[in-house]
Amino acid sequence: MLTRRSRRGKQVGNLKPFLDNAERGATMANVPARVADRITSGIKRFQPILAAAKSRDVGESDTVTIIVDILSEVFGYDKYSELTSEHAIRGTYCDLATKLDGVLQMLIEVKAIGIDLRDQHLKQAVDYAANQGVDWVVLTNGINWRVYKVVFSKPIDNELVFEFDFLSLNPKNAKDIEAIYLCCKEGWVKSVLGEYHTQKQALSRFFLGAMILTKPVLEVIRRELRRVSPDVRIDVEEIRSVIASEVLKREVMEGEKAEEARRKIARVANRALRARTPKTRNDDRQLVEVSEPSSEAQDEPVDEASS
Repeated sequence: MLTRRSRRGKQVGNLKPFLDNAERGATMANVPARVADRITSGIKRFQPILAAAKSRDVGESDTVTIIVDILSEVFGYDKYSELTSEHAIRGTYCDLATKLDGVLQMLIEVKAIGIDLRDQHLKQAVDYAANQGVDWVVLTNGINWRVYKVVFSKPIDNELVFEFDFLSLNPKNAKDIEAIYLCCKEGWVKSVLGEYHTQKQALSRFFLGAMILTKPVLEVIRRELRRVSPDVRIDVEEIRSVIASEVLKREVMEGEKAEEARRKIARVANRALRARTPKTRNDDRQLVEVSEPSSEAQDEPVDEASS
């Protein structure tokens, strides 16, 4: 079962693999039949192996051996050419790394199967990745797998994209197979993990908070408020101020992630503006006048029939 955790690692709810279309608008991965069969067989094969290793409380080196086999037999990497052990990064080492066409794709920090994964384990792995310019880090003890996106900010940060418990995976559940596919070699070639992360970002609280405060959304809110109270004068900037100070949480409005969300929305809006090809300059003026109503228009009641 995939779970979602807070920054401090506390489980805050179930997170379905690749998420439901209805809940988050995410696009389901199209897992090739051959890959799905390999994942299904791999889950069945390695669940009892991991359970036995857990009962014996094997050490880190034995856990690494099992994980190498999982990466090969379940995730589809060639253990001799696409997996590397003890990869050196500026004098330090990570346990495993995946390489495609000679390029590092993902660093994997392994802990003994009986050790609970902690934040300090992640920091070391992220430092490895940041030093090499690698975007993705996996932290695992064989049973619990956490996939992180490295955020190249100052200071270096990270974002938990998804996680799963290998022993809880259901080989008959298509969603569980899709979750594994995110990190498979075939999924990596098709950039499904990056696409999933992009979709998740678009539905993050930072992105939604920034979107709510854009002028087109505020104007829709203003229109609906005036529909409810036609005799009340409501200004867009008043709505923006109330939402920013009294509705949205401060953490949604401030910080690197909030600023990045605002920049991304601005870039998209600017591209759309440049891509628009108006027939005449008068069309441009009309578009501007519609998007920026006059102060007199703001004070006029909304006609129910025309709305």
